[in-house]
Parts: sequence; structure tokens; C-alpha cells
Amino acid sequence: MLTLNLGPIPLSITVFLVLVALLVAAGVGRLVGRGQPTGVGNILIDMLIAAVLVARIAFVALWFDTYRSTPWSMFDIRDGGFTPWAGIGAALLVAFWRAWRRPALRKPLGFGLAAGALAWGGIFGAIRMMDATGVPTVSLTTLAGEPTNLAALAQGKPMVVNLWATWCPPCRREMPVLAAAQKQETAVSFVFVNQGEDGETAQHYLTAAGLDLANVVIDPGIAIGREVGSGALPTTLFYDATGRLVDTHLGALSAASLTSKLSQFRSLTNLSNKE
Repeated sequence: MLTLNLGPIPLSITVFLVLVALLVAAGVGRLVGRGQPTGVGNILIDMLIAAVLVARIAFVALWFDTYRSTPWSMFDIRDGGFTPWAGIGAALLVAFWRAWRRPALRKPLGFGLAAGALAWGGIFGAIRMMDATGVPTVSLTTLAGEPTNLAALAQGKPMVVNLWATWCPPCRREMPVLAAAQKQETAVSFVFVNQGEDGETAQHYLTAAGLDLANVVIDPGIAIGREVGSGALPTTLFYDATGRLVDTHLGALSAASLTSKLSQFRSLTNLSNKE
């Protein structure tokens, strides 16, 4: 499961887990520190803000050369470019600093953070156990009308599967980035699975946009999106050469975020091949 639908709005599972962890941490912190104004909730918000800012700054610094040609894109956090370890470190520093200055906060904050981490880990583990991590076996159709499937398109290589639609602005925004990567990363199979439309609609868009893509297929029943548990577009799935799902991305990929994903993808794929 990659998204959770709140009415018509798909919410990323990652965001959902963070919200749950924060609520649990705030509740436990308030319970442990009852009878005194601890302000644990305010500290958790400060930790979240610090984590997001530092994680983004660290990511931009790591991939600065990729952002150099379009500097304003550094501020566009919709590409999902964050460095988790840097954000976690910043959040913990905020917690340590605030607890050091106010000893009365140490117990409620410590118990709250521990409870939040356990809640996040427990729900994440349960979701991972329920998720299918293999390549979907859904029947697809090429733009020429021929039947195919993802396993046939992978050709024994690591595979990047992009779920998209012509009506989706973020899909259109990321498509040139993926098109360039398909030409450069010849050791990886890129597959573009149109969700819910027909071949004529997809082909008309690609021609009008001047996009020369290989492995464009049609999934009119949105079967792959349902199988991987994603109700959001675009969604990008990364499979190693054995067909194991090793990474995912919700939302538009920038050149920097795709480069980062492919770098991690290659490392995971090499490790998988050695095992």
C-alpha cells in the first residue's frame, strides 16, 4: 500500500505514518507529563519543521550539480527530494536541546518519542508484511494493440515502472526527465503504464509533446495501480532484476530526485545480484 484514500484525496502512507507518530508522541507525552505544562506538542512541531528543512537542504547540497541549471527547482519540494538521515538528526538535536534546557520535559518527551517511534515502526511493518513486492502480472496492451506484461518488458533487467495519465499535470511535468533517463540508462528497462485511458489518447499526447518513449503500454482498468496500492499519479516503482520491488516514488520526479533514486537503485540491485 502506497496511498491511503481520504475521500477523493489520496494521502501518502509515509505522510500518514508521520502524522500518526506525531499524534501518538504528543498524546503519550501529555499523559506522562500530566499536571504540568510540558509543551511537548510544540516541540514535536519544531522537530518536524527542522527535519523537513535540513533534509531538503542536505539533499540539494548532495545533488547541487543537477539543480544548478534550474536553481529555482531547489525550492520545489514536490519532487520528494529529501535526505532522511539528515532530517532525523536535526529533529533529534532539537529534542536534545529543548530537553537539556528544560529538565521537566525529559521524561514526557522521551516517553512520547519512544511511543511515536514504536507506532510508526509497528504500522510500517504491518503494511510491509501485507504488501506484494513482486512484479504485477496484469495484462497490458501496447500502443500497437498487442498484449504484453511487465515481466516481458523487463527483459531480465532492473525495471522502472511509471504510472501516468495524460490529464495529470505532474505526470506531464516529469515525463521529459524520464524520457532522458530512458535514453541514458540503457541497463535499466523503463516502462510507462498509462492508467485508465486508451492507446489513441496516450499516443496523441506523446506526439503533441514530442516525446519519443519506448515501452509505453495501456492499463485501461487501472489494475496495476490497485495491485500496488497507489491511488495517486504519477507513481514510479523500482524493481530489481529478480522482480523485487525495492523503492517507490509518489509525485513528479525532478532530474535530481530521479538521479538520487537511480543511484540508490543501482546499489540495491548490485547487492541483490551478489546475494
